[in-house]
This record gives sequence, C-alpha cells and structure tokens, in this order.
Amino acid sequence: MQEIGFKQDSLRALPVPRIAWKTAIAVVLATALVAICAHIAMPVGFTPIPVTMQTFAVLLLGLLFSPGAAFACLALYLVEGAFGLPVFSPHGPGGIAQLLGPSGGYLLSYPFAAALASLLYRRGRRRFVDAIAAAGLASVLILAAGASWLGLLGHLRFSVIFAQSIAPFLFGDAVKVVAATACVSLLGSFSDVSPNRAL
Repeated sequence: MQEIGFKQDSLRALPVPRIAWKTAIAVVLATALVAICAHIAMPVGFTPIPVTMQTFAVLLLGLLFSPGAAFACLALYLVEGAFGLPVFSPHGPGGIAQLLGPSGGYLLSYPFAAALASLLYRRGRRRFVDAIAAAGLASVLILAAGASWLGLLGHLRFSVIFAQSIAPFLFGDAVKVVAATACVSLLGSFSDVSPNRAL
C-alpha cells in the first residue's frame, strides 16, 4: 500500500508542461487569422476558385510556428470548417462540402504546406532568402494540390487545369510569399522562443 501511495504522489508531483498550453492557445488563436484572411475573397469569373488571402496566412503561420504547431493549426482550421463554423471563404458551400468541392485540394494541402514552410525555413539560417524559398515551395505545393484535385473532379485537360487553378493565382501568390516573408522578418519566429521549441 505504501508503494502505491508513493507512486501516486510521484505522479501528482509531475509539473504540467507550460509549453503545451501556450502553444495550444497560440494555435487556436491563429486559426482566427486564417478565417479572417479566408473572408478577404474575390470570385473570378472563369474559374470556380476565388482569390483569397488564405495562402498568405498559411505561409505566415508556417514561417512563424514550428512544423508541428503549424500543421496542428491548419488541421484545426479544417476541422472547424468541416463542423460548419464560418471559417472558409464565403464563396463556397461551407462545411465538408467545401472540402470536397473545387477548392478542396487547396484547403487540404494547408497543414502540409505550413509544416513544409516551417521545416525548410528552420533548416536554413532563417535569413530573408531562406524564408522566401520556404514560403515559395510551400506555395507551389498548395497550387499543385489544388490543380490536381480540380483535375480529378472535373476530368479536365492539363491546359484547362492550368488556366483555371494555377495561372490566375501565380502573381498573387508571389506577392503573398514576399508579404509573409516581410512580416516574419519584422515579427520574428515564435519558435525562437524556447517554450515553443518542443513542437
């Protein structure tokens, strides 16, 4: 009995990691940023995919957070949208239907793109050029996933896929890459603070 009591006391004495709570709160709050950027949207007549600021938020969070936290943030964002919260672009059906619709490929790629941007940025020297390269490759991943998804849904030729899901967004995405990198250079990376290194 004494041995059992000792083990229970030892378990109670374990400190609750503060990192997890701070990171979890930051992750939840960050999904609000993605939702706000999703509502800054403009439909384009010749493609079912609207132009939004979501990609900017995805790249920014990828550069700011560690890979695990970045993935968790965007995964949570998708879960929020799937449950019907108004976090997706208003130019769509919302909920799971939006994840399965024409823009689904872009949305589903967000956790992976954010984690990729974070990983590549942190493997470099965290200079401006490293952030540009990391965000740029993550942006390419988003475009490739979106184009592949749209092609599968519509059984379209490559020329049509390129015209509807890649070409209209190239310039805007390049601007978002530079903007996200500029913001990171001003704000610094959350993962530079020791408590967030665990993720």
